[in-house]
Amino acid sequence: MTLDSFPTDPAEDRRRIPAPLPGEASLRAHTAHAIVSEPTVRRWRAFALLVVAYFMTIVDLTIVNVALPTIGVKLHFPESELQWVVTAYGLTFGGFLLLGGRAADLLGRRRLLMMGLAVFSAASLACGLATSDTFLIIMRGLQGLGAAIVLPAALSIVMNMFPEGAERNKALGIWGAMGAMGATVGLLAGGLLTSYVGWRYIFFLNVPIGAAAMALAPKVVPESRASAARRRYDPFGAASITWALVVLVYALSEAPQVGWGATRTLAMLTVAAALLVAFFVVETRVEAPLLPLRLFRLRTLAGSNAVGFLLTASFYTFIFIGTLYMQQVLGFSAVKTGLAWLTTSVTALAFAGLSQKLVTKTSPKRVMVIGMALIGAGILWTTRIPPHGNFWQDLAGPFFVAGIGVAFAFIPVSIGALTGVTEGDAGVASGLISTSQQLGGAIGVAVASSVAASRLHTLVHHGQSTGVALTSGFTLALWVCGLTALVAIPVALALIRRAKTVKAVESTPQRDVAGSSDLAGAVVE
Repeated sequence: MTLDSFPTDPAEDRRRIPAPLPGEASLRAHTAHAIVSEPTVRRWRAFALLVVAYFMTIVDLTIVNVALPTIGVKLHFPESELQWVVTAYGLTFGGFLLLGGRAADLLGRRRLLMMGLAVFSAASLACGLATSDTFLIIMRGLQGLGAAIVLPAALSIVMNMFPEGAERNKALGIWGAMGAMGATVGLLAGGLLTSYVGWRYIFFLNVPIGAAAMALAPKVVPESRASAARRRYDPFGAASITWALVVLVYALSEAPQVGWGATRTLAMLTVAAALLVAFFVVETRVEAPLLPLRLFRLRTLAGSNAVGFLLTASFYTFIFIGTLYMQQVLGFSAVKTGLAWLTTSVTALAFAGLSQKLVTKTSPKRVMVIGMALIGAGILWTTRIPPHGNFWQDLAGPFFVAGIGVAFAFIPVSIGALTGVTEGDAGVASGLISTSQQLGGAIGVAVASSVAASRLHTLVHHGQSTGVALTSGFTLALWVCGLTALVAIPVALALIRRAKTVKAVESTPQRDVAGSSDLAGAVVE
């Protein structure tokens, strides 16, 4: 039985991840063979469950946005604290992804998946039952922690179930499309639930889904983890990177309100930078690092993470600004806004199959460049929005173009970020790409919010009407979003070398020149 290995950089083919410790190779070979040899139907059944779990965590990034005014009134939120319903989730989600990914590698990916689902579902129930603002914010933070455990565990299981090549590309194509859809579907679901059944049901909806996933996971999802010989921990690295990311996301979330030049913002950014430096120093000196820096020698992985950062910095911010324009300028309801974004979601889903096939036949680099160019073009097209616009004339076309771009960008980024990664590093590599995307979205929204607000205040001060000032502020922010997307093109061209197809290998584990046995058919660098 053979499989087509994923196209790799020929220069990277000569580099290998260090040989495993004594006794590790046979166990890794057995685990790899057991996972890859899962029956096809069983693999896809497990994949369906994992996609549902992943989709649930992404939807919750935006599902509360349109419900915030209602939540504020019902729970008597001070206006200054209302945004924390969103920020608390993003804070723990982005901060704990790397730790969650490495924990999945060491403790068992299915075990961590089920633990994350339990935390996420329990916190969702608590959010729905909340009677005070403080309790809701705390539970949203706990929800984000559950999501940070679920996402890298689920993605690393997907990586280990499917060998590199057409089958994994197909799986990651669906995965990327669902991730791209999640943010926009969250807006629609939040609007519908808030309008027709009540804001609490945006949280209650997660409970039966999470419970069903937990019940089914032991039956359909295979277990995998790094061998006992490699189960060493990096407490100092875990503490430094987790706190660095938490402080960074907090600083970025608060900067538009308190100011980028405020003492508090500058102090937090300085602390985050110092913790990041400490983390990288620790990782170069410990025997079993949380994030093995050798992974960055994989050019496709490094380039995909860089593009993934710019992708969410542009596209997630586009959703944020576009939603504000439709609701604050055009007067769209929450439901109408969500329906408008379906243009992008449905288009992305429709082109996901083509994107996956192009990546398999060519390379992630080429498809990535096309995708980012289309996203940039779609966003820049919306810079023509007028104060008295309408959806079909001013937004439908850009949303359609951006939707194609989303399919052509998210999918190769998801595939490239796992190319060449061995079974033992699957969780941390999954956590790394998720962290890159979460940070990109947080930074993009923070910068765009500041740009739009600054422009708005300037124009209002000079006597412009609110509608004109808002539109002008959003337009300037959209220019920033569009140019950010286009910056990803030279980044991809510079960091990801041209890929060439290598000879297919057998699907049973083979001993490599360094003496290790990796996943069947995996491309090693």
